[in-house]
Parts: sequence; structure tokens; C-alpha cells
Amino acid sequence: MIVIKNKSVRSALKIFLPFVVIPVLVILSATIFKGKQYLFISALIAFCSLLLFASGFEKKKTGSRRLVLVSAMTALCIVGRFIPFFKPITALTIITAIYLGPESGFLVGALSALLSNFYFGQGPWTAFQMLAWGMIGLVSGYLSAPLKKSRILLLVFGALSGILFSLIMDLWSVMWYAGEINLDLYKAGLITALPHTALYTVSNLVFLWFLAKPFGEKLERVKIKYGV
Repeated sequence: MIVIKNKSVRSALKIFLPFVVIPVLVILSATIFKGKQYLFISALIAFCSLLLFASGFEKKKTGSRRLVLVSAMTALCIVGRFIPFFKPITALTIITAIYLGPESGFLVGALSALLSNFYFGQGPWTAFQMLAWGMIGLVSGYLSAPLKKSRILLLVFGALSGILFSLIMDLWSVMWYAGEINLDLYKAGLITALPHTALYTVSNLVFLWFLAKPFGEKLERVKIKYGV
């Protein structure tokens, strides 16, 4: 487990990695690299996600224990992708971030996409999936306090997350097809993807409704018991 003790370095990594480095890598994968180096790019994003996770802790013991929980949630996300039509991966990423922090949420989202795609198929889309689910986890962690208090707000956020995922993946489709960001193609892609966006949204609502409370209670108990 990597430990980054310098507070200034940790703070810089928390901003620089998710909002600059990883998005740049994703854009480069679809433009300059034309999707040809997708495994290399995906591996770099995974490494950056681990660094981001490490930036959340000063003590090795705390980070190592939280990594065990993150690994378990990632495994559940991967298994969940085998469920037909409705996928719990976004809901589980949100729950992880709310109770384990934004860095944990980003790592679960990014690794779930990368690892599950060894079965579902790796490609230039993997980097965009890692960014989409990772950012959903990151934002969920930042909004953990209000999302814990209000179930309605949690469901609204879950619905918006489904839309955000579709927006990012439609961006990949346009950049892969045109090699650049073309607004006309993007608008057409958004309209075409409306049924999938609706499915993402409903799926998030269903799984957050049933899983948020029981998973949250268990994660809270584990955090208290083991000092995570």
C-alpha cells in the first residue's frame, strides 16, 4: 500500500489526477492514439486511480483496511455487470463513495470497468467507462453528507448519474467516429441513446432504493469496528 504523507502533495493529487491527468489521457486515447493503445491508456488510468486513492490517507494501516473494502465492492460491481439489462455498478460505486470517501468511489468505478471488461471486451471505450464511473464515485463522495441524510436527494443524484454516464459514453462514440468533438454528431448520438440513458437511470434508482440503506449500515459498522 502506497503512503503519501506530504499534505500538500496529497491535496495536489486529489485535484490534478481526476480533473486533469485522467481526462487528458482519455481524450488522447480517442484522438491522437485513435484507440490503438487502449490497454496502455487504461493501465495508466488505473495507476492514477490508485495514486488518487493513496492520496486520501496518511497512515498505511488505514489505507490498507479501506482497500480491502474497496476490493470487495469492486468485486460486487463486476459480478453485477452479469445481471441482464439492469446493472448495479453505478449504484454500488455511489454507495462506496458515500461511506468510504471520494477517492474510494473513483477507484471502485474505474477498476470495475477495467476488470469486468476482460470478460465483456476491452477497447477504446474502456477508458471512457473508467472516467465516467470514476467521476460519478468522486462526486458522490464529495456530496456524501447530504446524500446520506436525504433518500430523495440520493435518488435524484442516482438519476443524474445515469444521464452523466450516457453523456460521457456518447462523447466517446463521437470522438471515435469523427476523431474530434463534433456537436452535431454529439446531439444526434444523445437522441439515439435516449433508451439506453433511460435504462441507466431506472437501474440506478432501483438499486439505490434497495441497496443504499443495508450496504450503508454494514459499511458504517465495519468502519467503526476496524477503524477504517
